[in-house]
Amino acid sequence: MAHLLGGENLHIEFPAKVILDGVTVGVADGDRVGIVGRNGDGKSTLMRILTGRTEPDDGRVTRRGGLRVGMLAQTDELTESDSVRHAIVGDAPEHAWRGDARIRDVLAGLTNDLDLEADVSALSGGQRRRVALARLLVQEWDVVALDEPTNHLDVEGIAWLAEHLRTRWPANQGALLLVTHDRWFLDAVCTRMWEVHDGIVDPFEGGYAAYVLQRVERQRQAAVAEEKRQNLMRKELAWLRRGAPARTSKPKFRIEAANQLIADEPPVRDAVQLAQLATARLGKDVVDLLDAGVAYDDRQVLRDVEWRIAPGERTGILGPNGAGKSTLLGLIAGTVEPTSGRVKRGKTVRVAYLDQRLAELDPVMDRRVREILAEQRSTYVSGGKELTPAQLLERLGFRSSELSTPVRDLSGGQKRRLQLLLVLLNEPNVLILDEPSNDLDTDMLAAMEDLLDSWPGTLLVVSHDRYLLERVTDQQYAVLDGHLRHLPGGVDEYLRLRREGAGSARATPPSPAPAAASPGLSGAERRAAEKELASIERKLQNLQSRVTRIHADMAAHDPADYDGLAALNADLRDRMAEITELEERWLELGEQLDG
Repeated sequence: MAHLLGGENLHIEFPAKVILDGVTVGVADGDRVGIVGRNGDGKSTLMRILTGRTEPDDGRVTRRGGLRVGMLAQTDELTESDSVRHAIVGDAPEHAWRGDARIRDVLAGLTNDLDLEADVSALSGGQRRRVALARLLVQEWDVVALDEPTNHLDVEGIAWLAEHLRTRWPANQGALLLVTHDRWFLDAVCTRMWEVHDGIVDPFEGGYAAYVLQRVERQRQAAVAEEKRQNLMRKELAWLRRGAPARTSKPKFRIEAANQLIADEPPVRDAVQLAQLATARLGKDVVDLLDAGVAYDDRQVLRDVEWRIAPGERTGILGPNGAGKSTLLGLIAGTVEPTSGRVKRGKTVRVAYLDQRLAELDPVMDRRVREILAEQRSTYVSGGKELTPAQLLERLGFRSSELSTPVRDLSGGQKRRLQLLLVLLNEPNVLILDEPSNDLDTDMLAAMEDLLDSWPGTLLVVSHDRYLLERVTDQQYAVLDGHLRHLPGGVDEYLRLRREGAGSARATPPSPAPAAASPGLSGAERRAAEKELASIERKLQNLQSRVTRIHADMAAHDPADYDGLAALNADLRDRMAEITELEERWLELGEQLDG
C-alpha cells in the first residue's frame, strides 16, 4: 500500500510532562486508524502533529507530495456572520452543490434539521459541531483527521457517519485518523488502532474488539504486572464475546483464542443475584407509569405511557433530540408531574439523577477532593468487596496525588467520575444516568461500566453511546412520537423504526438485513462446502502462525533498520489482508451450511 504520511522519532513535551518520546508511525492508503488512550496522554497532540497543525520539538513528519489533509479539531473555526449554507459549501452555486450526490448525502446526514440560511451565530454548540463536520466532509481529501467527531451526534447520526466514512474511504483509497471515545464507532469504522500511553504509541490490527483481544494477549505474553488493568480488559473481552451477538461472528480460531483468554472469567453480571439484592432494597414496587402523559401548553410530549419498572431492571432509553426523553426521566424521578394518567412510586424508592450539568459539585467547587471524601460514609460494598471512598475513587482512575486537588481544578472527566462516586455513596436504589460517557476515555468508561456491573439497583441510561448502552443495560426502549416503545431488537430495531418514518427524514444507512434463508444444499454441494471450510481453517491457522512469527521478528529487529522493518510491516499487512479475505469466505460458507 502507498505511504501517505508519517512521523519519525517524534518528541514533544509540555512543562513537567513528556507527551511523545521517540514515536515513529505511518499511515498508508486504506488505513482507518483509531487513536485511543487516557485523557491527556497525547492523542490529539499526535493527530495535530501528523496533520501539520503542531510542530514537534524533535523528529519530522513525512508527507507524500500534493497530499490533501483535512482535520476536524475539537473547537470549530466557523465565521459567526456566515450562513449555515455558506459555512458548508462556500460560494458554490446552488445547482452545483445540490447536484452533487456526496454533498446532498452529507447535508441530509448532518444538517437535515437546520435552516441553511440561518446565521452560524444563532446555532447551539452541538449544531455548530455538525456544521463544522459537514464543511469538512463536502470537500475532497486524501487524509481526514477527526477529533471526537461523534460529539453532539445522536445514535442515528453516528450510524450515518460510520457508513459514510467506510464507503468514502474504502481499502486502498485515502486514509482516516480518528480520536474518539465511542467504542462502537471505533469497531464499526477502524481497520487499525494506535494506543497512546506513557509517551509511546502501540499499534494494533483491527477495530476496537480486536484491539481489546490483542491488548489482553500482549499483557499475558509479557507477564505485565498491571493486574487491575488486565482484569478489567479481560472483563471487557468477556462482554465482547458473550454479550454482543453482532460481534461474535468470528472464525473458529479467533473464537478459540478469545475463549482461552477468558476461560476463568465469570459473566459480566450475575443478573439473578443483582435482581435479588435490588428486590431486597426496593421491595416489589419501584415506579409504575400508568397511562401517563405530559403536555406543555398545547403540545403533547408524552402520551399513554404504560411502564412498570421492575427491581433490578437495567434499561437504555433512546430517542431523537426533543422527543421527550428528559420528560420521561422527570416523571420517574418525580420532578415532572403527569398531566394525564398517574405515576405510582414504591415507598422505599430513592432516586439519584446523574445529569450532564455536574450540579452535585456546585457547592464543593472550592474544596479539595480529600475533604469531600472524609465526610462520606466510610465503606462501600462493590462486587462483594468492602471499599473505602478513596479506594472506590482509585478504581475510577484517580491517583492518590490528585486527592489534594480542589474540585474546580479537576478535568471534565475527573469531575464526572467524582460526581458518580458521590451519587453512589448516597446509596440510591434507582439510578438515572444522562449521557454518563461525556469527558471519559475508553479505559475510564470500562472502569465505570465495571463498577455499574456490581451495582444492585434499578438502572436507567440515556446515551448516544451505543457501546455503553449495549454494555450496561439488558433492554432498550425508545420514545417515538410521544409513545414509549419496547425494542426487542435493541439499537438496530430503533434505527430501522426511524428509517421507516418514525419522525425523522435523516438519511441513516440501513443496518445489515438478516441473511435470507439459503436454499438447501445438495449432498455434493454440502460436502464441497465442508471441505472448503476445513481448508480455510487450516490456512487461517497457518497465517496466524505466520503473523505471530512476524511480530516476533519485528520485536527482535534492529530498530535502526528502517528498510527491514518496512519489509516486515508490508509482509504483515499482506498476511492480514489474506486473513480478512478468508474470514469473509469462512462466514459465507458457514451461513450456507447453517441454512
